[in-house]
Amino acid sequence: MTDKHSENEETLKQIKELIKDEKVAMLTTVSPEGRLSSRPMHTQEVLLDEEEFWFITEKDTDKYRDIGNNPSVNLAYAGSSYVSISGTAEFVQDVEKKKEYWNKIVEKVLNASAEDPNVILVKVTPDVAEYWEAGVNVKTVKEFVKKMASSNSMDDKNKLKDTVHFDDNSK
Repeated sequence: MTDKHSENEETLKQIKELIKDEKVAMLTTVSPEGRLSSRPMHTQEVLLDEEEFWFITEKDTDKYRDIGNNPSVNLAYAGSSYVSISGTAEFVQDVEKKKEYWNKIVEKVLNASAEDPNVILVKVTPDVAEYWEAGVNVKTVKEFVKKMASSNSMDDKNKLKDTVHFDDNSK
């Protein structure tokens, strides 16, 4: 039997590698009316060992209202591969941390300063992360065809996809 902790560590390493060059995540929130809304967010920092993803936003936005109403969110990273992370968002009002992340681009986009009380940090704590490696198209197609021709599902021993559950003692 495979040690679940070791599997999660390997999957976390793979997820780190897949998103290390991806600076923008699609953040999906749930509106008070139950609608899903996604918008691009610049990732300020990823600390998978501490189970934290950091973003900057403003309080006078729909995403702030959505998270305040329902903190369940999803982050999607797409590049050469695909990573989907569902988790819980919370607001952090920490001027020093905002200053750490602050740069001219953030200042221009938000038209504010790090000291502005309308500017707030969003910390996402992941619950479940999944990834799909795009890799070489032929390999992807070949793996898919092989799975379609077998009696196993795509989830059975699929080397192009994996999932890590953060609440399974992954630390």
